[in-house]
Amino acid sequence: MTRTVRVGGLTIGGGNRITVQSMTNTPTADYTATLRQIEALSASGCDIVRLAVSDETEVETAKRLLQTTRVPLVADIQFDYRLAIACSEIGFPKIRFNPGNIGSRENVERLTAACKANKTAIRIGVNSGSLEKELLNKYGPTAQALAESALSRARILEQLGFDQIVLSAKSSSVRTTIETYRILHERCDYPLHVGVTESGAYEDGLVKSSIGIGALLADGIGDTVRVSLSGDPLQEPAAAHTILRALKLEDGVEIVSCPTCSRCHYDLMGTVDAVRRMTAGITKPLTVAVMGCVVNGPGEAREADVGVAGGKDKAVIFKKGVPVKTVKPEEIEPELKKMLEELTGETVG
Repeated sequence: MTRTVRVGGLTIGGGNRITVQSMTNTPTADYTATLRQIEALSASGCDIVRLAVSDETEVETAKRLLQTTRVPLVADIQFDYRLAIACSEIGFPKIRFNPGNIGSRENVERLTAACKANKTAIRIGVNSGSLEKELLNKYGPTAQALAESALSRARILEQLGFDQIVLSAKSSSVRTTIETYRILHERCDYPLHVGVTESGAYEDGLVKSSIGIGALLADGIGDTVRVSLSGDPLQEPAAAHTILRALKLEDGVEIVSCPTCSRCHYDLMGTVDAVRRMTAGITKPLTVAVMGCVVNGPGEAREADVGVAGGKDKAVIFKKGVPVKTVKPEEIEPELKKMLEELTGETVG
């Protein structure tokens, strides 16, 4: 069991639910655009939002954002420890800094004193692309170097009497990321922020993040997650929640659908898309099976809370494993909607 760290009204670690994070990509100095993106990320399932703070102008904008939004915000600081101190003083519940970029121990000591006084949590965020030179010379860009970088800085904070620490040590290599977090899990009890950095865009980023984050979460490693994707950050929370639900670490709707073959004689993908829309707001744990034919369809549908197994001119609707009705293809979606409303007691989309 990891320690607990408070970030606004949330608690990371200690067996609490795994929180989902993302980061804005609007200019932080643009108050309106950044606030709009923070709120959009929150609406899409993001629990904690990080934003880069690079100068005093952005500190002032961040101060306004902190006063406006209820979403816990994290200040991402690179190079200038004085900006990190300023962010702690204006009320950020958490800051993130990179040991390879923050400078001397004296800088870390000044920053830690400010965070201790202001009850600001610290994430020590290590990336393979910005490791300290001495560790690169000793280990190379390896998991051992990443883990040692994070742990050595955590030891400094602890020596200074500070324990509200979250660790991350990310690589663009999926294997290195997994190995690094396994080392951290063995050697410390700090809450771990897991993710694959610079994982890419679209399918590449989703696949690499799912493998890396999923492998760690399946082993019980990870207290908060970020799926890092190039482009629109609004894609990230949805991907993270899909990973969590797939591992049964979060309640919600799981849609099971077959890959289809020539035996499928109805618009299965259209039905899957319709079910996604219907279940978008449902948090109750449910499984919906959308199957294409009579080979595996009935068996899979019987395992689901609601299911359909299609045929050439008809389909069988299942509820809680029991076939309840045979319908025409055009009646599938209305019947599934009706079943979902009966099970949830809610009006679905």
